[in-house]
Amino acid sequence: MLVRRSADNWLPTVFGDLFDYGFPAFTPAKQFASPAVNIKENDKEFEIEVAAPGMEKDDLSIQLENNDELLITLEKKSCKEDKERSDKYLRREFSCSTYRQAFSLPDTIETDGISAQVNNGILCITLPKKEATEEKPVSRRIEIA
Repeated sequence: MLVRRSADNWLPTVFGDLFDYGFPAFTPAKQFASPAVNIKENDKEFEIEVAAPGMEKDDLSIQLENNDELLITLEKKSCKEDKERSDKYLRREFSCSTYRQAFSLPDTIETDGISAQVNNGILCITLPKKEATEEKPVSRRIEIA
């Protein structure tokens, strides 16, 4: 079974709400809320779907750590400032945002076969299962010294 572990604390606080909406001059850059995640399983594979609307392939990163943890990173990189223009923002809600999500993988995953694709704002990661092999009971005689 895949286990989801959040790398970010995304729950709002009373003070965060007060400063986010009450004082626009001090509004900090907002982070992503936790994106919606679907996890499906069939006989051959697990499939993780992550909602990533507006994200492009270059905004996404998937990394396998120690063969047992899948780290998904979403980072919107569209916050480049145009140095040639002299516009001054009075309020800016577009920001660079980063979100990380880690999944602990079971031993039954064939890590060399993991694949991913992004289509219509959905990141789809396929985690193939290892071929089931029947372990035959091994009997052997233990010599007593």
